[in-house]
Amino acid sequence: MSENFDLLGDPIPEGFGKRGRPPHNPTSETRNKVMLLLALGRDDAFIASSLGITKPTLKKHYFRELRVRDEARARVDGIRVQALWNQVREGNVAAMKEFNRVMEQVDRDTAEREFGAARPEDDEDLEIPAPEKIGKKEAANRAAETAGVGTDWGEDLLPEDGRTKH
Repeated sequence: MSENFDLLGDPIPEGFGKRGRPPHNPTSETRNKVMLLLALGRDDAFIASSLGITKPTLKKHYFRELRVRDEARARVDGIRVQALWNQVREGNVAAMKEFNRVMEQVDRDTAEREFGAARPEDDEDLEIPAPEKIGKKEAANRAAETAGVGTDWGEDLLPEDGRTKH
């Protein structure tokens, strides 16, 4: 293989510039790239273009990775959590905080999956009516009518006849 590289840092294959397209040789790095892009939910056309190949070439060389498309996210998450755990074991405080946050999220997800979320719309007794929509002036007038109620100076704020305007 040639030791020359193009502007993007990719090795220039032997026979470049000659007739026909050079063969694609998958590497572990490109396989990892395919798995990461699958984990991010990218489609085959996007992945093929990011590798500089066609969709048929992608399917030919990366059929194992494409077959486990649904598992890609779980695999990448597993690698990420393992790397985070290694940092925790080395004493990295930021990693400890992040690992704690991840564990709390897992606990919340587990609890929600096992017990379900309480939904007020499922129970008519828990239905809460929507608050009445009023403007700023009306809200200020209502607040002024009840200003000081329940305090020592509340009687000083009442109108001269001593009654509230309800």
